Amino acid sequence: MASLADARALLLSPLGPVARAGSNRDDVRVSFEFFPPKTDEAEANLWKAIRRLEPLNPAFVSVTYGAGGSTRERTHRTVQRIIAETSLRPAAHLTCVEASREEVDEVIAGYKTIGVDHIVALRGDPPGGSGIGGVYQPRSDGYANATELTQAISRAGGFDVTVGAYPERHPESPSIDHDIDVLKAKVDAGATRAVSQFFFDIDAFLRFRDRVRAAGVTIPLIPGVMPVSNFAGLTRMCGACGASIPDWLKAHFDGLDDDPETRKLLAASVAAETCARLQEEGFSDFHFYTLNRADLVYAICRVLGVREASQ
Repeated sequence: MASLADARALLLSPLGPVARAGSNRDDVRVSFEFFPPKTDEAEANLWKAIRRLEPLNPAFVSVTYGAGGSTRERTHRTVQRIIAETSLRPAAHLTCVEASREEVDEVIAGYKTIGVDHIVALRGDPPGGSGIGGVYQPRSDGYANATELTQAISRAGGFDVTVGAYPERHPESPSIDHDIDVLKAKVDAGATRAVSQFFFDIDAFLRFRDRVRAAGVTIPLIPGVMPVSNFAGLTRMCGACGASIPDWLKAHFDGLDDDPETRKLLAASVAAETCARLQEEGFSDFHFYTLNRADLVYAICRVLGVREASQ
């Protein structure tokens, strides 16, 4: 949280939060999320994005993992190539949906073998196309949830474990209080940081932060930021994960279905404003859901003062 003196200085500053954002560049840490490609063209696009963002020296880059291991081999190949061909530290996703404990433990051991020391532990979406919010039934011989998965990774030893957090309530949760109890359980199981679901209601995220801290959770809480220029796609994603879309955001994109360049400018503007405001609320770590595209994320990092390592 900003001090009283800091708050006064901000009020007296002639600059807005975006213009001020780069002044604390030495304190800013960023991380990027990618997903494994399904086609040769998608793989080329992924590696174009990785090469564009690699010089920004992120704290880590995460690679997603489909429910039931549906992208398991592609995830492994992507992670292995990142290790072999870049200077980046990969964080491999892992879920426990439709997998036995033995199968999951084999994946954990496999990650350790190829040199991965950071896993993003998530329960995963319900199988069968129902997605987030659908009916989830854990396998009798599997890990039931992300807390048990985190415990398994911790038992294996040698891993940094990132878990998810839901500032506007997980769709399957009865309340924010329940979500915070789950987060506390994951911390007790060995989680070392939490990355939030993407969001656009900054005040809701800050209220969540305050409640998490009041509950005694002290691990880093990293805001997840997703600059999206396709509003129809954003609406589908928000409907699935429970993130709200403020009226002002709808108004920004209204009437721009056939104007992709303006939509990109607006997406970058919204995400930069979000990061700048959160920075002034004391956040210095930001996790970007890149959607395997680098242009908007690179621009936002520039706003935050993040530069190529050689500069």
